[in-house]
Amino acid sequence: MTAAGHGAAHDGHLSIGGVIALLVAEFPDLTVSKVRFLENEGLVTPERTASGYRRFSPGDRERLRYVLTAQRDRYLPLKVIREELDALDSAIADGSTTALLPRSGAESVPGSAPDDFRSDTVLRLTRETVIENSGVEADLVDSLVDAGLIVAGPGGFYDPEAVLVARTARDLAAHGVDVRHLRGFRTAADRQTGLITQIAGPVARQGDADARDRAAELAREIAALSVALHSTLVTVAVRHALEP
Repeated sequence: MTAAGHGAAHDGHLSIGGVIALLVAEFPDLTVSKVRFLENEGLVTPERTASGYRRFSPGDRERLRYVLTAQRDRYLPLKVIREELDALDSAIADGSTTALLPRSGAESVPGSAPDDFRSDTVLRLTRETVIENSGVEADLVDSLVDAGLIVAGPGGFYDPEAVLVARTARDLAAHGVDVRHLRGFRTAADRQTGLITQIAGPVARQGDADARDRAAELAREIAALSVALHSTLVTVAVRHALEP
């Protein structure tokens, strides 16, 4: 049986297992708990059978894909996705549009909007791949590793964000900012991480099926707000520093 056919009813509706089988290749971390969490948050509202089983229509699946794409590609928190969906629902109702089309996200700076901040990132990179994909000299990448700005995870592999760190460090170096000047960014990031995990950690340990997803969403929200505050403070401080 194909993924699309798994758990399918004759009217085209899918069970929650069928939806996951359909979308898991595109969203490898999708779980029953994740779908239930998004339903509890009101972002997807599948029908229920008389026995209480969820039945996802093609429209429900389109909506779920939109939410998951917005989280993965544009790092949006659920409240922003909900606002977008409300606007799109209104546009569909008045005929301005006919479908929920996932918006393509430009290459964003992680954290400038809420990331999923998950540890289950699909792609893992070797040192050589980081160098190749970033176009940065090996010596600079090694210096960033030594400074703790690029950190290897389990098995000695790096997250995809290591490429962006390397490119950013290269661009800063062109302005006279070398690696030793960047250590403060690592320290500040560690402090922010400590604050976020202090708040979100107890939520993740609550023990119910949705606890991890609630904690991840809370972490995304706090991290995005932290980055926004930092950016604003730097913008204002630089403006004042350059005033005559």
